[in-house]
Amino acid sequence: MRRRLSLLAGVATLGLTLAACGGGADNTPSDSSNAKDATGKVGVFTWWADGSEKAGLDALVKVFGTDFPNVTFDNLAVAGGAGSQAKSVLAAQLKAGNPPDSFQAHAGAELQDYIDADQLEDLSSFYKDNDLTAQFPKDLVDRLTVDGKIYSVPSNIHRANVVWANVEVLKAANVDPTKPAADLDAWFADMDKIKATGKIPLAVAGSWTQVQLFENILLSSLGTDGYNGLWDGKTDWKGADVTKAITAYEKALTYTNTDRDSLSDWAPATQLVQDGAAAYNVMGDWAEAKFAQDGDKPGVDYVYFPTPGTAGTFDFLADSFTLPKGAPNPAGAKAWLTTIGSAEGQTAFNKVKGSIPANTTAKTDDFSEYQKSAIKDFGQDKIVSSLAHGAAVPVAWLNDLSTAVSKFGGDKNVDGLQTSAAEIAAKFAK
Repeated sequence: MRRRLSLLAGVATLGLTLAACGGGADNTPSDSSNAKDATGKVGVFTWWADGSEKAGLDALVKVFGTDFPNVTFDNLAVAGGAGSQAKSVLAAQLKAGNPPDSFQAHAGAELQDYIDADQLEDLSSFYKDNDLTAQFPKDLVDRLTVDGKIYSVPSNIHRANVVWANVEVLKAANVDPTKPAADLDAWFADMDKIKATGKIPLAVAGSWTQVQLFENILLSSLGTDGYNGLWDGKTDWKGADVTKAITAYEKALTYTNTDRDSLSDWAPATQLVQDGAAAYNVMGDWAEAKFAQDGDKPGVDYVYFPTPGTAGTFDFLADSFTLPKGAPNPAGAKAWLTTIGSAEGQTAFNKVKGSIPANTTAKTDDFSEYQKSAIKDFGQDKIVSSLAHGAAVPVAWLNDLSTAVSKFGGDKNVDGLQTSAAEIAAKFAK
């Protein structure tokens, strides 16, 4: 988590500015930096701009309004898959000295950029004042801690190694929805059956969703220790086991929809499963929120299970929020972070978002069947950090590897991807 990383360079559209982050005349920041004294407007930057993600944010904002009625929430969301566009816009605003009051980031290596650039306030005293260390799992606190300091407050815990499947499509191919394949070979055999029915075996979209599929295949092929070794140097990217894993990824792509690169975000790929056009989709558990929002019933319309070969491992990521240095309304930001970390805020947010609370005191009795299973698994499984979602490696490493994975989607050159991945790892690994 302490590796250095480079911010995404450039901004696609400088017109997507954050002037409303708090510098405007209509925002009257508090004189005090204490949450209880907060007034005015608090500008919060996220990539939760639509769909089930926006619904989760709305639920959180409702609790915030109750907690801090004298503070107005200013939604600065920028749409874009996994925050790619939002991060570019944010980087430009931070560089220009125009930070929001708080911004969303993935917990883990992704935060190191901002820490190295001295753009974040240390929230260790905030954790102490709110007793958060005792309320969050130790594994999570360890991943948030950098040189003894904590710089963000997590709103949730997501799982990235989940397969979502259409029950009727599986049954039509004589694949038992209640008995998921144990490994990749058995899963590919099931996909052959589905392909013979004329359905798409495996739905995927472009960009980061392919990287997420790639990380799942790596995890399944290499196991927990082998996967972790890719990021700390203990696993040789040039080794035969990695060759086998990339070859498995090549095979997985043969089962995917031909228009995958034209789908810019995750929801259209998940929709293919919901519509019965595809059997499987490997996606984080934000997909659970989409299924629920659209009225689909678990066990009837869809089933879910860990990506074959990864049972017993929880591929982790977490959305978290920060207090940037120079925030126009630091008291408002701390008010927002107070709601983010609270049991009440996390219950309301995660129930809608499909993820599980980071705060272990949050009430989850009426959470979904999936979420209850995820809570259980997080408590007992081995934990690994997601590549595609900023937890495993620095952003610059992820960007370069994502480019290589995208190229592989076209040329299917196993040796080329393996060589590129090894060179990228050598460049960024300490």
